[in-house]
Amino acid sequence: MALRDELTAYAKGIPADLKEKKGVYTLEFTVAERKALLSKKKLTYSAKFRIDEDKKELRFTEMLKEASSGMSSGDSDFGPGFGFKKESYKTGAGGREGGIEEQSVLFGKQYTYAFDYSKVRKAMEEAASKAGYAFKYQITPIGL
Repeated sequence: MALRDELTAYAKGIPADLKEKKGVYTLEFTVAERKALLSKKKLTYSAKFRIDEDKKELRFTEMLKEASSGMSSGDSDFGPGFGFKKESYKTGAGGREGGIEEQSVLFGKQYTYAFDYSKVRKAMEEAASKAGYAFKYQITPIGL
């Protein structure tokens, strides 16, 4: 099985959306969601990668994003009325380890869903290795 096919099958098994644009693949899925009266907050895991056939390598980066929308009660950090807010957290050079509870502290939220980020990265790394590709982790998507 080709590396691209194996990664596509893995994404379907998570389940995650896998999209390709100009050779860069984006794998994205919602990790946790909180709904209040008229507002919604969503935490999304996003990984981007490129398969470089010439160099026989898979370049990979990942991040965690939070988006909020809806009405607030006036005591939140985006004021009264309708609002939209987006924050993101990028993983460090060694990749993200641990569960969602640790990450949620950085956002100041109380998500109860647990997700191990390293599983996605390890699955990508194993698939690349099995197909004879080198795995290169990047902090940012620049140069993918």
